[in-house]
Amino acid sequence: MIDKLKVMEIVRDTLEGSDKYLVNLKITTDNRIFVDIDGDNGINIDDCIELSRAIEGQLNRDEEDFELNVSSAGADSPLRMPRQYKRHIGRQLDINLNDGRVLHGRLQEADDSQIVIETKGNKKHPAETLTIAYADIKTACVVVQF
Repeated sequence: MIDKLKVMEIVRDTLEGSDKYLVNLKITTDNRIFVDIDGDNGINIDDCIELSRAIEGQLNRDEEDFELNVSSAGADSPLRMPRQYKRHIGRQLDINLNDGRVLHGRLQEADDSQIVIETKGNKKHPAETLTIAYADIKTACVVVQF
């Protein structure tokens, strides 16, 4: 099986010094490699191609065959890292908390340990400003608006 730590090191070395970063890396038992990246200013196809070539250039298919998929963390992908939250300040989020609550609100602030959101009020519940630790978030997704 392809060594996950080796692939992670290749990704980090390739992205070092840029605004790009690794969001998720998964390697299946049949050597399918899935790499999701993001960037402080977004990701484009050329970023994915460059990283894909770097990984392929340092792995040997003759020793161990593999399938490689490099992509950006999609608009509908859950936020996984504080750095991603910081990039989306000002946008609407749908948040599922570990305690079962579901929140909808505008991301006001984000640091390395927590976020601050402002929920939209209605007749039953007034608008609130809530501080939420990352540890309390099960999933959080950006609401794509057109």
